[in-house]
Amino acid sequence: MRYVSLERVQQGEKLGKHILSNDGRILLHSGVSLTIGLLSKLRQMGVRSLFLQDEHFDDIEMEEVVSETTKREAIKTLANAIQYIQDDKPIKGEDISKSVDKMIEEIMLNGDILIQLTDVRTKDNDMFVHLVNTCIISVMVGVQMGLAKQRIQELAVGAILHDVGKLVSDVKVKDIPVGYDPNDELMQHHAWKGFNLLRKIPDISTLSAHIALTHHEHIDGTGKPRGMKGEDIHFLSKIVAVANEYDRLISSETNAMFPHEACEEIMGKAETVFDYNVVWRFLRCIAFYPNGTQVKLSNNRIGIVVDQHKGLPQRPIIRTYDDDGDTNFSFEEVDLAKETTIFITKVFA
Repeated sequence: MRYVSLERVQQGEKLGKHILSNDGRILLHSGVSLTIGLLSKLRQMGVRSLFLQDEHFDDIEMEEVVSETTKREAIKTLANAIQYIQDDKPIKGEDISKSVDKMIEEIMLNGDILIQLTDVRTKDNDMFVHLVNTCIISVMVGVQMGLAKQRIQELAVGAILHDVGKLVSDVKVKDIPVGYDPNDELMQHHAWKGFNLLRKIPDISTLSAHIALTHHEHIDGTGKPRGMKGEDIHFLSKIVAVANEYDRLISSETNAMFPHEACEEIMGKAETVFDYNVVWRFLRCIAFYPNGTQVKLSNNRIGIVVDQHKGLPQRPIIRTYDDDGDTNFSFEEVDLAKETTIFITKVFA
């Protein structure tokens, strides 16, 4: 498979990966031929990039730390939870816990796989994919840091629900803590709203609720909504802060970054916005150049990323090629972990 921007897709090429709805259903199946009509519809849906089938790269495996089936189930659970919120009913915390437990189980089994967030995003499924992705990254970092299982479970619940405050109406005056100004606009920040919602649900721990409250705090005190600093911010919230920022950077509707660019952005904010130890662990979990990405090397060769090195996420294996026609398609694989003088100089959108 190849990962390309929608603008580079040609009529008749075949979709390489399912596109999901906002409740986990498959909207468009892998293998479907992309007609002009479908391409137009995908643009209207807000799709910017997708995977294509390619006979020259059909052996590329998109290794996932969490299976598509489990992610679909998680999105469905989230859709139900959000419907409860919109109907002013309490979330079923038990359902959320069951969903994240399955994700945790798969992440712990697949801890040697680098995270490659490959789900095709649309306007409708974007928030759901973001919540699931933030949960996956957070749990992977937590596992790498050796957190106890109970803490990982609380981390996962807080991560997958960290943005639910965006769906909540104004915080009531009685829910604003003593010492805070009810007229302060920060009291209506989605972090406060999410916290006030989650802390009232019996099956969701106070710590998970606090993750929703503090995932936008910065260790230098410049964050929101309370301007907390350093050790005053719970360690689990520091993990979710990094995971949330990374997925936001790679999925921005106006200025989305490539994964390696987002990683560099986060590295630059270590010890000011983000906790250094969390950033360091995070960077060892993420594929800087996911499989299927088309790149240019410093020797001017063009190729596709075909495999990863767990310990060297910045040095994947590239299959370079010469295309002189259908009958003259030749390959050469370049392992950047071994070819230390060759570098990736460009990533193609």
